[in-house]
Amino acid sequence: MKFSTRSTYGLRALLVLACDYQNGPTLLRDVAQRQQLPTTYLEQLMVPLRKSGLLSATRGVNGGYQLARSPEEITLADVLTALEGPFELVECKSIANCNIAPCSCALKQVMDGANTLLTDYFTQITLAELCRRQHELLGDTPQFECAV
Repeated sequence: MKFSTRSTYGLRALLVLACDYQNGPTLLRDVAQRQQLPTTYLEQLMVPLRKSGLLSATRGVNGGYQLARSPEEITLADVLTALEGPFELVECKSIANCNIAPCSCALKQVMDGANTLLTDYFTQITLAELCRRQHELLGDTPQFECAV
């Protein structure tokens, strides 16, 4: 399984916002620069993240994007679901030439179990935890200070 660019870029952007949470809104161009991501693509990702209630935006001189809730309250599962939809390794209705009823398909049961494990794993990791891990890896690098 491989997450899309949408998810990885979105997580990287929210990592910056989580680590900057105590400092207020952050300009998107600063997020893009710090993570070496294209600003135009990040602008597109902000829409579903705002609609899902994970981000807020402030206009004006001191404006920018900020997490709508504290980094301790937002899980990676929240972010991935906002960007990709529900975890589903195999979508039964999209499999061509499969006439097995989902309720009697052993493969669907296995995939549902994997979906549950994946969801549970990403639900256990918050943006605050991700920020803490990043901070440990980089030490006191000023580019990525973690306020958590």
